[in-house]
Amino acid sequence: MGTQAVPVEITEPLIHDSEKITTVEPNDDCGPIPEWKDQITIRGLVVSALLGSLFCIITHKLNLTVGIIPSLNVAAGLLGFFFVKSWTGLLSQLGFSVRPFTRQENTVIQTCVVACYGLAFSGGFGSYLIAMNEKTYNLIGPDYPGNRAEDVINPGLGWMTGFLFIVSFLGLFSLVPLRKVMVMDYKLTYPSGTATAMLINSFHTNTGAELAGKQVRCLGKYLSISLVWSCFKWFFSGIGDSCGFDNFPTLGLTLFKNTFYFDFSPTYVGCGLICPHIVNCSVLFGAIISWGLLWPFISQHAGDWYPSDLGSNDFKGLYGYKVFIAISLILGDGIYNLVKIIAITMKEMCNASSRQSNLPVVVDAAVDAESSKLQLEQKRRDGIFLKDGIPTWFAASGYVALVAISTAVMPMIFPPLKWYLVLGSYVIAPALAFCNSYGTGLTDWSLASTYGKIGLFMIASLVGSNGGVIAGLAACGVMMSIVSTAADLMQDFKTGYLTLSSAKSMFWSQFVGTAMGCVIAPLTFWLFWTAFDIGDPDGPYKAPYAVIFREMAILGIEGFSELPKHCLAMCYGFFVAALVINLLRDVTPAKVSQFIPIPMAMAVPFYIGAYFAIDMFVGTVILFVWERVNRKSSEDYSGAVASGLICGDGIWTVPSAILSILRVNPPICMYFGPSLSS
Repeated sequence: MGTQAVPVEITEPLIHDSEKITTVEPNDDCGPIPEWKDQITIRGLVVSALLGSLFCIITHKLNLTVGIIPSLNVAAGLLGFFFVKSWTGLLSQLGFSVRPFTRQENTVIQTCVVACYGLAFSGGFGSYLIAMNEKTYNLIGPDYPGNRAEDVINPGLGWMTGFLFIVSFLGLFSLVPLRKVMVMDYKLTYPSGTATAMLINSFHTNTGAELAGKQVRCLGKYLSISLVWSCFKWFFSGIGDSCGFDNFPTLGLTLFKNTFYFDFSPTYVGCGLICPHIVNCSVLFGAIISWGLLWPFISQHAGDWYPSDLGSNDFKGLYGYKVFIAISLILGDGIYNLVKIIAITMKEMCNASSRQSNLPVVVDAAVDAESSKLQLEQKRRDGIFLKDGIPTWFAASGYVALVAISTAVMPMIFPPLKWYLVLGSYVIAPALAFCNSYGTGLTDWSLASTYGKIGLFMIASLVGSNGGVIAGLAACGVMMSIVSTAADLMQDFKTGYLTLSSAKSMFWSQFVGTAMGCVIAPLTFWLFWTAFDIGDPDGPYKAPYAVIFREMAILGIEGFSELPKHCLAMCYGFFVAALVINLLRDVTPAKVSQFIPIPMAMAVPFYIGAYFAIDMFVGTVILFVWERVNRKSSEDYSGAVASGLICGDGIWTVPSAILSILRVNPPICMYFGPSLSS
């Protein structure tokens, strides 16, 4: 998975100036290319399972708190390289004969890990699956129109695992026959896939291996700091959600009441270091607009626009404004980018025959003294990529068999989702998967969540009030899983193509990684579900997109029935604003558009709060200063520092959850309040 697709998708490429990306050739001395079976090793699968578990935990934590998931590909590549290199080095010193660690095996590990933890996102554990549960139903309110008690399915380890197994593999088979067209004929860039290949190829050179060693040490250093700090914070966090450093009024008590404070979270600071500056600034801008201006303004009209005696989580009050305005921004951004990507795709398809393309492609070398060598390298890559093909009949029969199984089983898990609706979804899914994969190859933007929301609205409205909520949410999962997995596979094919890895090993490593994810993602989610109060709007694990996705399903059935005063007008305004802002970003020169915020990123704090925006902005300020002081150092080590901060905090989640399950509470509650007057 090149760019983590997050419950809220950041529609900003994580690789800038993609038109300047060129292929990175492996060294001539890279040795013989292993057979595809030899590229998949037991040690590689063990490392993949360990890293997949860690990254699933990190993804769940981010999913259930703020919903922004940065790319962890650098961490996956570095840690995979480090573990296998350390293992082979130790065995060599003990006198054992070990198989050399190749770039192909490194690519397989990377693919397997990303496929595994990708299911923590596309599996819907922070969005459509958890939107079905009883707590989300109660949060919206039993008396809310369209919110029926019958439309409740609580999380269960068995049915969630079964659901993932029957929907997660379809995307792998849907576009396999088009791998040559997408990667070799259209020469689609897949910027994150190309960047991953550059990273892996660099590891397997002398200078690159030396830098990788330094990056791993840097990652380990900041992982240790983050882990120790998270452990230290726990001792002061007390019982409940109002104690500790997570509630430190760093900007004063007045701003603290409006969620403006720095909460000393290594994870969010790490996210700020990884995400582009414009994403972090957009999040902060959205926090200022919502929690700094809009919500205080609406609160002044309590008693007029909505009853003043409502609870803080009542949809007929301020809470309704927060949720529906966030939804309008998310939908406006998603629809704009969906239309844009489809338009770009159609234009490129029309121009493909003449090879007239002004979009990012892999740059062909100019005819010069090196052209002969480059052509030989090109032929070598093409030959290896096509050597171990995956037969079209195998892909087609695999897809048909999985469709048959899924069509039969899905109505058993979700009774309102009838078999003919499931079958209809699978008929149109390959076309949507192609659009998403092609668009990802051009722009590095995966719109899996947007396709999922389209499926949600369509199926919910077709089924109607009698089960439409559950049917719509389940259909959202079907669409998201297929289009997300298909785009990830094409991204991996691109990486494999540039690292001289077999297409067959890429397919099967993605297959194995997906199978791992179908088990590991539900198990790690169950750790959170058992240990923490998931879905509490006043706690750390708000699961913000559970409410938003359930409301979207209700909207698909009921429309806008009981919104607070002026809420619908504001929703229209923010929806149009999202379209206009995106249009301005596309039509203005780069020197101007780089300062125009991203609506999808702006929407995140509208519902959650401003505290994580402060943390991410601290991360982006650190990176900005670092780039000005020493750009080379920042380019080499910022990803490792960020990954270390995120991984250390993520690792602490496991002992923290175990302590919570055992009912071991922190010994101290550090609390801040106004000083008492004498």
